Amino acid sequence: MAPIKFYYDLMSQPSRALYIFLKKAKIPFDDHQIALRKGVHLTEEYENNVNRFQKVPALVDNAFQLSESIAMFRYIAAKEQFNDHWYPKDLQRRGRIDEYLEWQHSNTRTTCSYYFILKYLKPRMAGKSPDDEYVAESSKKQMDETLNAIERLWLHEGKPFIGGSNEISIADLFGACEIEQPRIAGYDPTVGRPKLSAWMKSVKDQTNPYYDEAHHYVNKLIMENPDIPEYLKGISV
Repeated sequence: MAPIKFYYDLMSQPSRALYIFLKKAKIPFDDHQIALRKGVHLTEEYENNVNRFQKVPALVDNAFQLSESIAMFRYIAAKEQFNDHWYPKDLQRRGRIDEYLEWQHSNTRTTCSYYFILKYLKPRMAGKSPDDEYVAESSKKQMDETLNAIERLWLHEGKPFIGGSNEISIADLFGACEIEQPRIAGYDPTVGRPKLSAWMKSVKDQTNPYYDEAHHYVNKLIMENPDIPEYLKGISV
């Protein structure tokens, strides 16, 4: 049976989460790294043969094409064998993981991405400085509320992973990869959030060397950003 084809760009948060999972879980796949900056995803060939929405990540299994990272993970979970802790068969443990995966769409993913776009991406595309007041009012407040909710509601004392689990799951990967993104814009998500800080370190420790591998470009951009304080450049969460 031919392995799945996985199309991704490591600047994409869900691409990183799936990449780390596939590597750590030792699931074979055909590696197709896509450079979004070169517009490969906008070609007719990509639209017809990989992803009709022209986005990453994308999965192709023989002639079957699938987009949306959570759908892709669940497809892989039904098709492949891997350690149960990633997506437990136990109904309640899986239910808690699914609860986070659904919650994150309009919380972690939305708020962290929006801040990154307004604070870092759009200003560089437009060639001008970000409107800090607008960014603070429109996106930073919402992102702070989301991260505080993770600290308060999703992480528990003495339990290192999301939902009060002792073992890492796919929810931890999706969450941590989203929270890494605002660091590019000079935001430190760990300040004032000791449980979140410890959790992100645990996720990294449990999945290295693939976590660092997947975040190579993210960390490179952090080091190159002149607006980021020197102390933050030395942080590896």
